Amino acid sequence: MTNPGTFVVRAARDEDLEHLYEMAKLTGGGFTNLPPDRKALRAKLDRSHTAFARTGDGIEDELFVLILENLSTGEIRGTCQIFTQVGQRHPFYSYRISTLTQHSRELERTFRAEMLTLTTDLEGSSEVGGLFLHPGERAGGLGLLLARSRYLFIKAHRARFGDRILAELRGVIDEAGGSPFWDGLAGRFFGMNFQDADAFNAINGHQFIADLMPKHPIYTAMLSETARAAIGLPHPSGRAAMRMLENEGFAFEKYIDIFDGGPTMTARIDAVRTIREAREARVVALDRDGGTQSLVAHGRLSDFRCSFGVLREVGDTVVIDPSCAAAIGAKEDSSILHAPRI
Repeated sequence: MTNPGTFVVRAARDEDLEHLYEMAKLTGGGFTNLPPDRKALRAKLDRSHTAFARTGDGIEDELFVLILENLSTGEIRGTCQIFTQVGQRHPFYSYRISTLTQHSRELERTFRAEMLTLTTDLEGSSEVGGLFLHPGERAGGLGLLLARSRYLFIKAHRARFGDRILAELRGVIDEAGGSPFWDGLAGRFFGMNFQDADAFNAINGHQFIADLMPKHPIYTAMLSETARAAIGLPHPSGRAAMRMLENEGFAFEKYIDIFDGGPTMTARIDAVRTIREAREARVVALDRDGGTQSLVAHGRLSDFRCSFGVLREVGDTVVIDPSCAAAIGAKEDSSILHAPRI
């Protein structure tokens, strides 16, 4: 079990750029929100700084970048992102999987055709994405800490987010680094392979795909078998992330990424488990006399910090362990958010 208070999730800073770049090089491609490009990452940090600096409520098109730091060593071991409202700068396209049923009286047969339809149904949703945990840290629940810290951040800044939230999971990538879905569909309309398109997409966004892709429905029967098999499937490394999303109440409602065919999971923000179960409480004491393992957050905007800790409820107040309090910058009489560690 991860030592409470050893790791903390906090706002990204300028000095985190090189750490982000090094992590981006480990993603293996197809990881749009964490491109291995310093200029693109610098732009993300600049956008995040602007979001953290705005103190007013109300929904705007913003991005928050969070960092997982090992307080014992000072090492940066993970990152995640929160988008407040997608589809404001450019249309937010997805493919929606649908079925058309037709019946032939003469043949006495019913045909059901699966189709992919280009849609902007999810425009205006908030998004959680860009979650990457260093391969050396994939134990002790740190993936859960990163993922769930975003929901506590949303809870602490609820007026900055809408009613619906989504998460795009990376699709299937083959052993050669290609995408069966791209090769079977989009690749037929573009003069570039998946690796080239992936690199362009990571830096410039996938608007170019939406601009040039045919707008009419596509019958999946016309795609290759490998492309069809990849529709709606997460990359093997994303299966655990998909389970975490499902545990939070996200569901796959037949929306997929137009780039690699990966599943898009959606939920109502106020129905997300961590957001629904999180409680605000005042700290009345710091001690090591026991309690339950919890996710604990303190502070707003750039002062937001989240860590694991041992917490004990005393009526409407809480007692937390000193190491967790130090990690998140909380003291006696501080207001914190907490949720059970699940």
